[in-house]
Amino acid sequence: MTDTAPDPSAARQPRPAAGHRLDVTHVDGDVYEVDVRGHRLLVDQPVDAGGTDIAPTPVELFAASLATCVAFYAGRYLRRHGLPREGLRVRSEFTMATDRPARVDSVRVVVVPPPELSARRYAAMLAVASHCTVHNTLHEPPGVRIEVET
Repeated sequence: MTDTAPDPSAARQPRPAAGHRLDVTHVDGDVYEVDVRGHRLLVDQPVDAGGTDIAPTPVELFAASLATCVAFYAGRYLRRHGLPREGLRVRSEFTMATDRPARVDSVRVVVVPPPELSARRYAAMLAVASHCTVHNTLHEPPGVRIEVET
């Protein structure tokens, strides 16, 4: 009998995809097209980073993913309670780390409720919005493996 501890990284290895897939294809320069279930969007880099600035950067889409997930959950809260969603907005601001590795250092997400929403509902809406899937994923990060197809 050996006295070895289990490898904690083994539990975090990603499982094979279960029906969720997207494809990214080079278009030109720093422009890439993302295909998600037939929906297409582009990513690029700003001109000062060598791109043509025709689309958001991948990091901007990362922040947008969090903000839209929060908005979706806030909107579902409002719908579930028969409240109007008109005027609901979400703003996201992020800063990049100044050291290595390159990464987002902090993200601030601000929910701007519809004007008709009473202040007594703010906490409940915020609690629901704070449990969106993207936010949960940031708190419980998935295992990620990057491979080269052979």
